[in-house]
Amino acid sequence: MENVKPKMIVFDLDLTIWPFHVDQCMKPFQLDCLKKVKDVYGNEYSLFPEVLDALFKLSKENYILAVASRIEDITTAYLLLNFFNIAHYFTYIEIYPYNKSVHFKWLNLKSCIPYNQMVFYDDDVRNIRCVSKLGVHTLLVQSNIGLSYKLIQTFLNPDK
Repeated sequence: MENVKPKMIVFDLDLTIWPFHVDQCMKPFQLDCLKKVKDVYGNEYSLFPEVLDALFKLSKENYILAVASRIEDITTAYLLLNFFNIAHYFTYIEIYPYNKSVHFKWLNLKSCIPYNQMVFYDDDVRNIRCVSKLGVHTLLVQSNIGLSYKLIQTFLNPDK
């Protein structure tokens, strides 16, 4: 693997940023007076515990952040990004139900960042395999733990 510092860090959403599948949730969602995201039955939804801190730190380190997700319910995915107040961290957002290589081709075209300067975090091995064939550095996220700053650092700073 080349030792090139990445310019773009890309994240999947389901089971990576948040601990659920958007397409399997009860809808509609709402934001209550305590700023908690709930569905029509009162079920509460949240991000994985370390996501906000990780996104904040990465943005302060001037990485370009992006989303690549195969969610079919695109509207709800965008709604949740806004309800969780994390949409502003992402320069590029590719959410549609296609093969992840399509997402990355668009990220490459829009950003002009070469694949070997991108890192992708996802819980799905199929997506990891697909994207790594493009030359993107990939890391598998444990779907029961989700994204953490420590996991991100395993690639960005392997000596720490």
